[in-house]
Amino acid sequence: RPLYDFTAYTECKESPEKPLYDGGMLRKQSLKNPSWVAYSETSFYTPAFILHNLTQGTIYCFSIWVKIEGANSADIRASLETENELYDCVGSVTAKQGCWSFLKGGFVLDSSSNLSLLFFQNSDDRDINIAVASASLQPFTEHQWRFNQQYIINTERKRAVTMHVTNGHGDILQGAVIKIKQVSKDFPLGSAIASTILGNLPYQKWFVKRFNAAVFENELKWYATEAEQGKVNYTVADQMMEFVRANKLIVRGHNIFWENPKYNPTWVRNLTGFQLQSAVNSRIQSLMNKYKEEFIHWDVSNEILHFDFYEQRLGPKAALHFFQTAHQSDPLATLFMNEYNVVETCSDVNSMVDSYISRLRELRRSGVSTDGIGLQGHFTVPNLPLMRAIIDKMTTLKLPIWLTEVDISSKLSKEKQAVYLEQVLREGFSHPSVSGIMLWAALHPNGCYQMCLTDNNLQNLPAGDVVDKLLKECQTGEVTGHTDAHGSYSFYGFLG
Repeated sequence: RPLYDFTAYTECKESPEKPLYDGGMLRKQSLKNPSWVAYSETSFYTPAFILHNLTQGTIYCFSIWVKIEGANSADIRASLETENELYDCVGSVTAKQGCWSFLKGGFVLDSSSNLSLLFFQNSDDRDINIAVASASLQPFTEHQWRFNQQYIINTERKRAVTMHVTNGHGDILQGAVIKIKQVSKDFPLGSAIASTILGNLPYQKWFVKRFNAAVFENELKWYATEAEQGKVNYTVADQMMEFVRANKLIVRGHNIFWENPKYNPTWVRNLTGFQLQSAVNSRIQSLMNKYKEEFIHWDVSNEILHFDFYEQRLGPKAALHFFQTAHQSDPLATLFMNEYNVVETCSDVNSMVDSYISRLRELRRSGVSTDGIGLQGHFTVPNLPLMRAIIDKMTTLKLPIWLTEVDISSKLSKEKQAVYLEQVLREGFSHPSVSGIMLWAALHPNGCYQMCLTDNNLQNLPAGDVVDKLLKECQTGEVTGHTDAHGSYSFYGFLG
C-alpha cells in the first residue's frame, strides 16, 4: 500500500526538489513539447500532461514545481479536462520569477476518462511563461485512502497504555479484573450554538452528550452586542456562557471583527478616522475584558482575504493593531485568522492557500501573535486530495489548524450532505495537523444555516447519524480484561 506523503513546501527554491512518490504515474512521462499543446480545435494550453485511463472514484494526488518568467509573481492554476468535464482547479500556487514554487493538489473524477489533459494557466490574462519540473501523480483507491487515514488515527490520535496493578503492600496482582472507560476526549469536536439552546433542556442534553466544544453562531458579533453605539449588551452571550461553563465545554470566540461591511453595525459603517479607531478600541477592550480567559480562541479578523472594511478606513495595518491589542487583553487566548474557500476550493483567487500563508507571515513579521489557522469548511462537493494538500501546505507554518465552520451545502439532498460530511470529518480527524473541528450546525426552528444534524424534535437527520457513528468510532469503548502474571494489563486507546 502506498503511504500518503504529507511533504509540502511554501518557500521559493533555487532548484526543485525531487518528485513525490518518485513521480508516480508521471515517472516516465515527459512534458509535451513544444511548449504549446493542442488538445482540441479551439483550446490551446501550456504546459500540459496527457493522461490515459483515469478511473472514476480513484483519489489522485498531484504535485509539481513551477517557475514563471514575465512577471514578478503570478497565481498559477492546475486544471484537468476530460472527455466529459472540466475540473477548473485541482491545485494552485503563487509562483515567483526566478525560483521554483511547489504546487500540491489532487482530484477525484465523476466518471472514468480514456484521455485527459492536465494543464497550467495563469489566473489572469497576463502573458507569462510557465516552466514546470518534478511532476508527480499518485493514485489511491478508496481502500488505500481509508487505510492511510486509519494509520494516522492510530499513530496520532491513539496510544498504547500499560497498567501495573499492585496491592497495598506493593505486591503484583495477577488476574485482577480491569475495567476501563474513557470519560473525556482529547480531540475537540464541537458545533455552533445559538440562543435557541437557552432554556431548551432536551437540546442541551443532546449537545453535551456528543460535543466537548462550542462556538457562538452570531451572539458575539459586533452587530449583536452593540446594535446602537454605546449600548453594549452581553445578556444573551452571558446566558450561553453559563451553559458552556456548567457543562465544562471549551469555547471558541467568534468573532471580534468581520471584514465584510455588510455584517458590521450600521453605525460603525458610518464612522471614519479617529471615531472609527476609537470604536474599534472600545470593542476589543470591552469584549476581551468581559470574557478574559474564558475563550480558548478568538477569531480576530474574519474573512480578511475577501474583504477589507477596516483596512480601507484605518489603513493597511488595521489588522496588525487588532491582533496586538487582543493579545495584550487576553494573552492566554489563541488568536486566529478565519477564512472560507481555502480548503473548499482553489478556484477562489482571494483565498488561495499561498494568499493565506502570505498574509499570516506578513502579520508575524510585524510582531503579531497570530497563533492559529481557521479554515471554515463550507463545502458543496469536497475534493479530498485537494483539501489534504492545502492543509499540508498550511502545516509548514507550524501553527494549530482548526476546521472552524464545517457544513455541507443545503443545495444537496440530506443524504448527500451526510455522505460528504462523513468524508470531510474523516479527512480532518485523520490529518495530523488538524487540532480541532467545529460544525456549523446551530439548531433553529426555521432550519440551520446550511446543514442540520436533527429535526426540531431532536431526531437525527442523516448528517446527525454520521456524527454519532464517527463519535462512536473515535472513542475507546469500555475495555475489560485481567492482569497477567506480571500484574500488567495493556490496551490501545484514544487520547483523553
